[in-house]
Parts: sequence; structure tokens; C-alpha cells
Amino acid sequence: MLARAAAILRHGGVVAYPTDTLYGLAADPASAAAMAQLYRIKGRPVDLAVPLIASGVDQVESAGAVLAPASRRLAARFWPGPLTLIVPAWSGLDARVHAGLWTVAIRVPDHPVATMLARLCGWPITSTSANKSGEAATGDPGVVRAALGDELDALIDAGPSPGGAPSTIVDARSDTPRLLRAGAVPWERVLESLQ
Repeated sequence: MLARAAAILRHGGVVAYPTDTLYGLAADPASAAAMAQLYRIKGRPVDLAVPLIASGVDQVESAGAVLAPASRRLAARFWPGPLTLIVPAWSGLDARVHAGLWTVAIRVPDHPVATMLARLCGWPITSTSANKSGEAATGDPGVVRAALGDELDALIDAGPSPGGAPSTIVDARSDTPRLLRAGAVPWERVLESLQ
């Protein structure tokens, strides 16, 4: 199933998949057609950027992202896991991914299906929540199927995701890290790991 899902993504499709928090929607962030499809399925405003996931730090860097020293330390400490880092956008990404901000939110989830899907694709994939914009995100594949099933190219049903708090989003591109969204990793732990 994962190999088939990766092939769908390589051909511009959209796939729902589980992560260590909720179900997400994967698309090729370099494909304008795939990103247009993703935004259409979600009903997402085009001025909202889309987060990404990767199979590991090596995939993040091989895609073209440059990790600042503080970001590298946080990745070493909290990846895989629910910590999202802001990194400079790299060339080749569809503009909708960064919404004109030229930064990308990316993480390595602690879920074997999610990381293997990114690994099989060979590049980071999108990870916006698998729901219509404005509706509640879910860790239940049945809810994803009911809400989006007819519009998806595939749904990887690996049972319920753990749910819980969303990932913590941190911008550590400078010497003074900033908390952009509180989440599963407490801010105090982030700061302690940088001391």
C-alpha cells in the first residue's frame, strides 16, 4: 500500500495518511497541479502555507533546506516527534507551500507510516490536516473517509492516530528562538535543550 501511495504522489495525487498526532494529507510540494488539488480538496485559502514532513534530517537537508545551528540542535533532540521547525524555503517548491513567506514549517513525525511514505517518495511531503478547512482535524480514518474519501486518490488506513496536542512550532533560525505555536513539546523543554 505504501509503495502504491508513493507512486500516486509522484504522479500528482493526494493521499491521506496517519502521523503521530492526526491524519494528514500528502501531496508533492513541488507540483503546482498537486498543490492545486490539495487546496481544492481542503477548501483551504491560498494565503495559508502548508506544513511538510520528512523521513529524517538527511531528507530535509537533501531537499535543499538549510538548518541553522539552533534548529539542528532541536532536530537532534526532538526528531522524530511533535516539534515543527521553521526553515528557509528552498527552490523548486510550489509558491503555495510557503504562501510568499519564503519559509517552510517541517518536522519528522514519530510514525512509521508517515516517515516511510516520505522516504519512498524521496522528498518531504505535505502534512496539512486531513479535513475540510475550518472543520476539526481528526485521528480517525473513518472520519477522513467520510469527509474526503471521494476526493482523495488514496487513504492509508493504519487505524486511529494517537491524537493529542498538535506539534509545537518553533522558529530557531536566529540565536533567539521564538515559539509560534504551543503544542506537544513544552516550550520549557525546547529552551532547556538549547542551553
